Amino acid sequence: MGQLIADGILTGAVLSLGAIGVTLTLGILRFANFSHSELVTWGGYFALTFIAFAGTSAETFGPLSFGWSFVGAIIIAGIATAGLALLVDALVFSRLRKRRAAEMTLVFASFGVALLLRHIIVLIFGPHAVYYTGTLQFAVEVLPGVRVMPDQILVLVLTLLFVLGLHLTLKFSRLGIAMRASAESPDLARVHGVDVRVVIRWTWAIGGGLAAAAGVFYGLTVQLRPEIGFALLLPLFTAALLGGSGSVYGAVIGGLIIGLSESLSVLIIPTGYKQAVPFLILLLILYLRPRGLFGDVAK
Repeated sequence: MGQLIADGILTGAVLSLGAIGVTLTLGILRFANFSHSELVTWGGYFALTFIAFAGTSAETFGPLSFGWSFVGAIIIAGIATAGLALLVDALVFSRLRKRRAAEMTLVFASFGVALLLRHIIVLIFGPHAVYYTGTLQFAVEVLPGVRVMPDQILVLVLTLLFVLGLHLTLKFSRLGIAMRASAESPDLARVHGVDVRVVIRWTWAIGGGLAAAAGVFYGLTVQLRPEIGFALLLPLFTAALLGGSGSVYGAVIGGLIIGLSESLSVLIIPTGYKQAVPFLILLLILYLRPRGLFGDVAK
């Protein structure tokens, strides 16, 4: 049981980072961006490319897969993925917003963008799974019966730092106040001098950066493959909707709930069916509490 809880928390941490971008899009841009999960995949592969060019050897850095270059990989992947998100917005979604396209038009456009991004990954990197780590890691027993790898501990710590940094940004910075105001009412925010276009760009950049971190962490603890985005699409949206559309803190809690639910579900159902757990939770959310656990109150 303890091991399942530890695995669920780690999975939930990765989902939380990806779900934040989904909930920001829902709250500020007001449409379901199904291409967001593909940014997770691109973030993982951007980091892989950085490591390949850096020529980092895993043996150089002891128990971690690639030591200090891990930080560099996240930074480069975050910047590159944020740039990709801004490019996608400029080429597709910004043009649709200028034409006052309906919400469903944006949703269907995001499906097309997702397919395009996924197949470009296959074209460049191939369809096979790849791994960051180059050395065999030894699990550390942190509690009786609970063993984790050093990389997993690092992933959890960095996830907490990212969430804390985002919390401080949204709570105390001018950008955070502008983002919360735009989520409440874009028109009212404009009246009070908020440049909503800048807020939208920062929304894409922050969502892309956190998606990249989620992709790097997923690839570090599991593996990289072009289908990551498709596999994480339902869990990410379920986490965002569970926490409440537009609620960043709700997305974090929703991600942890989904991760723990998937992990603990193997106690009562076969492992092969645990991917259905987010779908069942999503149905319950939509039926019992469509606004999510926190609604729009905790942006």
